[in-house]
Amino acid sequence: MNSFRVLLFLILATLSVAAQTKKGDTIQDKKELKFDYKALIIPTLLISYGIIGKDHEDLLDFDTSFNHGVNNNHLRKFPIDEATQSLAIASVYGLNLIGIKGKNNFKDRTIIIATAGILVGATSLALKRSIDRQRPNGSGLSSFPSGHTATAFMGAEFLYQEYKDVSIWYGISGYAVAAGTGYLRMYNRKHWLTDVVAGAGIGILSTKIAYWTHPFLKQLFIKKEKSLSGSIAPYYNGEQYGLGMLMSF
Repeated sequence: MNSFRVLLFLILATLSVAAQTKKGDTIQDKKELKFDYKALIIPTLLISYGIIGKDHEDLLDFDTSFNHGVNNNHLRKFPIDEATQSLAIASVYGLNLIGIKGKNNFKDRTIIIATAGILVGATSLALKRSIDRQRPNGSGLSSFPSGHTATAFMGAEFLYQEYKDVSIWYGISGYAVAAGTGYLRMYNRKHWLTDVVAGAGIGILSTKIAYWTHPFLKQLFIKKEKSLSGSIAPYYNGEQYGLGMLMSF
């Protein structure tokens, strides 16, 4: 039940943003506030499959057979998934650095990916602690969901959103790397298929929420900047010289 509550919280948070978007008379750039409910379908299905599959008898059997097919008891590991999970995020900044500009400037895209990262981290941690699923290699009880896969798909969606107007192939390459990261998590016997599928959904949904909420966060910061005022003046108290500062909010 705890896992369903986490999923429900994410969806309700997204729908709340959508409701505010329709009322967004005070938001300056309404082009940024387009909300498409269809965008929830794929990540919600992925998360739902992972949550249902980890307890469903037939899906558990498929989970086990699929993982055995991927790993086939290979002893050799390929730990490059530690690096590939962040490759799409690094690519966004790298492309901007070489002059291929994306959708947002440095400040805005950093706020967006930080927001998505907080959502991924909080959701993954909550699910791991509430479910306590054993990893395929028996190394711990934090298998569900796959945090590496969630981070990889968070970055893939980030790369897609930033560069979809430049070329769709940036997004496709990001998702290909993310899928490869998920595959390696299973190959290295760190996660089951349902862990990886749920992680992918969490990553995609977290980035979408980050983009939908960004105009509100940005507007909030603008209001704070406008309401902030202050003054600096020298002072002398008979013994010491200095500067006094007065701030008002």
